[in-house]
Amino acid sequence: MDITAVDTQATKMAGLVIDILAFSKNGPQICPVRDVLDRIGDKWSLLAILHLGTAEALRFNELRKLIDGISQRMLTVTLRSLETDGLVTRTVYAEVPPRVEYRLTGLGHSLLGAVIELVTWAKVHAPAIAQARLAAAASQVPA
Repeated sequence: MDITAVDTQATKMAGLVIDILAFSKNGPQICPVRDVLDRIGDKWSLLAILHLGTAEALRFNELRKLIDGISQRMLTVTLRSLETDGLVTRTVYAEVPPRVEYRLTGLGHSLLGAVIELVTWAKVHAPAIAQARLAAAASQVPA
């Protein structure tokens, strides 16, 4: 039997998955992968990261206008969390009224690259996922 590139790639992927899952052996509270995914996978963080990725810097109200449906309080909480994680920097300028700008850090830009890959994958595969959902729903309809 010949070993193909697909077989080798599947074996490599399985090894990577095993390494990722090994993080969770000490419990979900200690797993860094889950911790990061929980943080960036909330309703607003990815949208903030994506919008900050479109500009060198954005002010709070600019971000609020760009992120449809976010409240002032939720944007504040989201930006503080992203700042705490080192993904966003907050710069306050000593002006009247004070000007505050937010920008992605180098770490934030590296995450943006991964997010763009995920969004690209989702756009490419959205029709197949929708079709699978329709097929699953149709198979669950009682006769």
